[in-house]
Amino acid sequence: MRARRGAVGAVVAAALLATLGVTTGARAHAVLVRSSPAAGAVLARPPARVELWFAERLERAFTRVVVLDATGARVDQGPEAPVAVGPTAADPRRVAVTLVPLGPGVYTVRYRVLSVDGHVVEGAFAFRVGTAP
Repeated sequence: MRARRGAVGAVVAAALLATLGVTTGARAHAVLVRSSPAAGAVLARPPARVELWFAERLERAFTRVVVLDATGARVDQGPEAPVAVGPTAADPRRVAVTLVPLGPGVYTVRYRVLSVDGHVVEGAFAFRVGTAP
């Protein structure tokens, strides 16, 4: 009887661990892993583009990245930019957008992406060109 309870306990524990593993995996959406420029960066020279890397592959058709100046005007060159908006063929987790020439100031990067696991992730961060105030 005691051996049977031990076996049942082991099966229950294994099922619980498997469930926790599935739950944890399901939460691993396309979170932003890194960016160039980095969030909060203060740059002496303006970047030519913004690049974002995510933890999961992205769906190209549902990937949006915009870069705004302090007045809310777009400073990215949009989908027609030389560097594609959306996952690149070389790295389906990378998104890049080309920028117009930037002057000194604070810029906000906003993104909304759909990962291949079907989850939407959105966020924003800022960087500064020129010295901090």
